[in-house]
Amino acid sequence: MMLSVRGLNYHVKIWNEQSTETIVLLHGFTGSVDTWSTIVTQLPNSIKIIAIDLIGHGKTDAPIVSSRYRMDEQIADLKAILDQLSLNAFTLLGYSMGGRVALSYVCAYPEGVKNLILESSSPGLKTEDERVARRLADDSLANKIEAKGIVSFVNAWENIPLFASQKNLSLDIQQSVRNERIAQREIGLANSLRGMGTGAQKSLWNELHSISIPVYLITGELDHKFYNIAGEMKTILQDAKHYHIDGVGHAIHVENPTQFATIIKDVYQNN
Repeated sequence: MMLSVRGLNYHVKIWNEQSTETIVLLHGFTGSVDTWSTIVTQLPNSIKIIAIDLIGHGKTDAPIVSSRYRMDEQIADLKAILDQLSLNAFTLLGYSMGGRVALSYVCAYPEGVKNLILESSSPGLKTEDERVARRLADDSLANKIEAKGIVSFVNAWENIPLFASQKNLSLDIQQSVRNERIAQREIGLANSLRGMGTGAQKSLWNELHSISIPVYLITGELDHKFYNIAGEMKTILQDAKHYHIDGVGHAIHVENPTQFATIIKDVYQNN
């Protein structure tokens, strides 16, 4: 379905609409609602699943103005979407970029969120020097996406070390991931980097201690950077559990969907 949200058209997909328990899924950079297709088949029908194409991604609008992609705008958009869907008690799950949106949302609007699940995500960069350097890198990549086009970008992006473990997946799955990336629009990806890249968002490290809901951190064994970030987050959060999945990298939901779905089911059983 398409929802009109603060001047933009957002694409939202819902499964098991009559169920009462609800989980909201936010994909990562270059992703869409399609990234969750395998996970959806492994979750029980008793859970309503709501997946959202974030701004500039999938079938959601991709504005030309990069300031519309700022994290505060994404928080406001997500609040408006959830209000339109009349959600007042749900689990919020985000992967990578979507995890940063989810965490930012919980810091702004803690009411209504029962559990927060963060897959390979972070609270941002701690220092302004780090943020400046990352903004410069993200702006350079954004310019390159616009100049060289989506295919050239994806050819390079799928070969960065962060996704090396995905080379072990079947060719069908690798092609599916590639198709999802190729389907994106240059302006949407470029402005996502400029507006809500890790360097553009404010650090949330100092806000973690105030989050009182259960937080579930999921990282892959081969993704050392995000394993370490999750480990540090766990020491600050009031109520956190860290799942560390063997033999996979950054995208656990793609590389081991069965284990990933099991974690989600565990979250609901624990509640």
